[in-house]
This record gives sequence, C-alpha cells and structure tokens, in this order.
Amino acid sequence: MKFNNTFDFAFSLDNKDELKYYRNRFYIPQTNTGKDVIYFAGNSLGLQPKTVREYIEQELLDWEKMGVEGHNHAKYPWLPYHEFLTEQTAALTGALPEEVINMNSLTVNLHLMMISFYRPTVNKNKILIEANAFPSDHYALQSQIKFHGYDPKECLIEMKPLNGEQVIRTENILQKINEDGDKIALIMFSGVNYYSGQAFDMEKITKAGHTKGCMVGFDLAHAAGNLKLKLNKWGCDFAVWCSYKYLNGGPGAIAGAFVHKKHLLDMTIPKFWGWWGQDKATRFLMDHDFRPIPTAESWQLSNPPILQLAALRASLDIFHSAGIDKLRLKSEMLTGFMEYLINENNDGNIEIITPPNKYERGCQLSLRAKKDGKALHKKLNNSGVICDWREPDVIRCAPVPLYNTFTDVWNFVKLLYSK
Repeated sequence: MKFNNTFDFAFSLDNKDELKYYRNRFYIPQTNTGKDVIYFAGNSLGLQPKTVREYIEQELLDWEKMGVEGHNHAKYPWLPYHEFLTEQTAALTGALPEEVINMNSLTVNLHLMMISFYRPTVNKNKILIEANAFPSDHYALQSQIKFHGYDPKECLIEMKPLNGEQVIRTENILQKINEDGDKIALIMFSGVNYYSGQAFDMEKITKAGHTKGCMVGFDLAHAAGNLKLKLNKWGCDFAVWCSYKYLNGGPGAIAGAFVHKKHLLDMTIPKFWGWWGQDKATRFLMDHDFRPIPTAESWQLSNPPILQLAALRASLDIFHSAGIDKLRLKSEMLTGFMEYLINENNDGNIEIITPPNKYERGCQLSLRAKKDGKALHKKLNNSGVICDWREPDVIRCAPVPLYNTFTDVWNFVKLLYSK
C-alpha cells in the first residue's frame, strides 16, 4: 500500500480496519487530562482485557461457595482448567494440542526444557545464542553449562551482527551452524530479539541445526501473540514463552512451553518429574511410580494457578475471535506506516534498527536516538506516550494490532518530531 503523511489518511485506515472494534475490549490507560494514552508498550506488558475481572471473579466465587469442591464442581473445574486453554494456545503457536502446555514462568520453563534437551558431551557441548539475547536467557544458559561441569566462556557461542550492522544476517547464522555444528549441542535463539526487534528465521535455523545433529529451541517471549508461528511444521525441538506481553495475561502471567510431538513418547529423555505430569487416571492413587502423561503436560510439576489461567483465558478468547492471520496483517500495516512516517519526517536523529523487511520483524520498531535519547523518551512520556527506553540509546515502540490504531501511530510520530 502507498502511504500518505496526513492525519486524514491515518483516520481513513482506522475506518477501514475490520479489527478496529477489538480496541474496545481493552482498558486503555488515561493521561492526567482524561485522554487515552498512546500505548506502545505491549512488548513489555499487554493491556488488560475488560473480561479479565469477570473470568477471575467466577473462580473467586466458586472458591467462596465450594472451597475444595471447586476442583471438580466449579463452573470451569480446576483440575482440568489448563486444558480449557490448550486448543487456543496450539492455534496461536502453530502446534498440535498435545505439544503445548501453559505452566510456570518463562525462565523456569527454559530450565526444564534444557534439562531435557541440553545434553552435552565432551565433544558436543556448546550452545549457540544471539549475543544480545535477553539477560535471563544468558543467565539460564550459563548456569546450565556450569551445572554440567563445563565453562560458559568456552561453551557459549554468541552470534553478533557484522561490524556496522544492527541485526544478524540469517546467512551468517546458518554458516556458523554449518561450521561449528559438530560441537554445538543446543541452538537457543529468540523468536524476536527484545532489543532490535529482529525476527529470526526459525524454520531455516531449525533445519540447519538438525542437519548437524543439534537440538533447537526458541524463546518466544516477543513472538507469541505477535508472529504467525508454525512450531510443529518447523520442527523445532522445544520453545518457551511468557504470556504477559503480547498475550495480555497480566503482570507475572503464567508462561507456556512447546515440545515437538517427536519427543513426547521418548521415555529416555531426562525430565524433572512432578505430580501434575503424572498420568491423570492414576494421579490420585498416590503411589510412587511415575507414569508420564504422553503429551507436553508431562513436563508439568505442580497444579497450576487458576486465577492466572483465568486471566490468560480471557485474552486467548479475544485472540481466537480476531484470528492471528488478520492480526498479523494489521501489524505489518501498523509498523509499515510508522516506518514510512519516521522516514518522511526524519531530521537525522532517529535511526530504525529493526529490519525493514516485514518478514524479519514483529510489531516492534526499535528507534536509535543519536543524541539526547533519554530526554526524547521523557518528552514522549510527558506527552502521553507509553513506550520504553533500553540502554544505551533505543526507544522501543510496539503498535499492537489488537488495541492500537493508525492514528496512534500518526500522533506518535508527530510528537516524536515536535519541538
């Protein structure tokens, strides 16, 4: 589409947007003057669906009225409650229902997955990751390497962009896998890098890794609910994600995990066992023989937090109604329009470090300020824009298709360049 640098054009895009009414299903924070803020921080914390209170209050009511009997007799019984989210979670991640589970937090799930899929040997013990992955991923990988008796300085391979470039070229990742794959036990990349906003080619990375006998996993914290995922088709061994960003599950929301079906019946895979991974039919016999559920559920340790699941279910119902295909198309339009407006108005201070190719990014654009970046971010915040600052010089902006508008984008860029 050919864009136009006018408010009327942005307004016309909003009028034509078939998803525009979904904004009304979320609470939009207000400025001190009672106006809607421009909320571009869904990559840090998604907004609250208006149905969340109803979903949680149903569980509070059942707890109030039934006590422990709610496990079997609540309107949505608690014992199988996580199963109410399975189909929609699978649809959002391009997985089979038996391959996904909502449980724990992201880094806990990452550690559980690495217990199963990082199995280093003397000759094949390295982990490949992007150098600027989120710190918690680095901490987890370093600690797993040390747990197995190896040195992170020797075993953690960090991919960096070429000198003068902002993102890591896919061909360089594939070349590195081809060159060092015989020494790499695990490839662990983000789906979308939190800082640059680069979306990695997960299908090609997985194929290249498997060709060299590597396990391949992904941190989808910035990809779940953002990209069109096809985890089963791509064949990656596992993936983990949080649910408080694009999935709008609330602060500290329950996280998720994917394990490819090819691993589900492999009883030789090491795994930490817990009560909720035990066969449902015999769980309450209370014996000590662990018989794993033949799905990703077998990685569960404990019964899940129902109130968190209820909050996430409210959001997943909205995703199911809107459809990830339509949301992705609108996302591409929103970031494309923002990119166009920034380039049209650019005074030389702002550089977009996120790839220009829509297939190599999600709904985040990372803006590098060449000077006075913190002051610029503060000005935006004082003007009713909520986006975030990442050291040393990046403002991250995420127009989310469920609740952001094209006029949000136009007004943001106007404020960005206002004196």
